[in-house]
Amino acid sequence: MGRKTRNASPCCNGRTAAHSALLLYLASSNPGKLREFREAAAHSGFEVEPVPGMQSLPSVIEDGRTFRENASKKALHYSRSIDGLVFADDSGISVEALDGAPGIFSARFAGEGASDEANNRMLLEELRRVEAAGYASPDRRAHYVCVLVLARRGEILTLVEGRALGLILDEPRGSGGFGYDPYFYYPPLRKTFAELTPEEKIQVSHRGEAFRKLLDELARLRDTGQIL
Repeated sequence: MGRKTRNASPCCNGRTAAHSALLLYLASSNPGKLREFREAAAHSGFEVEPVPGMQSLPSVIEDGRTFRENASKKALHYSRSIDGLVFADDSGISVEALDGAPGIFSARFAGEGASDEANNRMLLEELRRVEAAGYASPDRRAHYVCVLVLARRGEILTLVEGRALGLILDEPRGSGGFGYDPYFYYPPLRKTFAELTPEEKIQVSHRGEAFRKLLDELARLRDTGQIL
């Protein structure tokens, strides 16, 4: 497993005298995901960095039929290019009134390369279409899903999943987060995900739950000698 150091002098076997942290490489160039995983990793003994040189590596065609398939493809692909632990995230939102859509197409609901604003606009348009088709009030229940797959040198080590339940609003609220966060209302805190502080969001979000499960799996793998 890779190690990263801060303000410390090198010593033997890649370790340092102080501030040694175990590295996890994230197979994503999404700045929002990187920011949230770094927040989740705080004080865990791990640090999260993007896969080195990821932009110059061949991209992955995300043609899987599930979050698990796509996350597995990404983790396996990028783990073959680096000597270390790589984890991949595939995540999205599913809305009851839309039979689970956008689902695995959440990042490109309005088309390839679509912005968050365009995807949110498409989501609201689809809900209005359902309402116009004769439903008095479409089911606004929704859930976020995050699947994380950990791999090393082309082998999957573990897979975990996190979820967050909420409702889709008609109007955006808040300026934080990314993706569908301004419209995703979380009833227990009476806020959208975009209104939550980073600390609040990582405690209740699908991504935070999945990463905590990943940390538990890393502890298990270390205790059983599968990783060092």
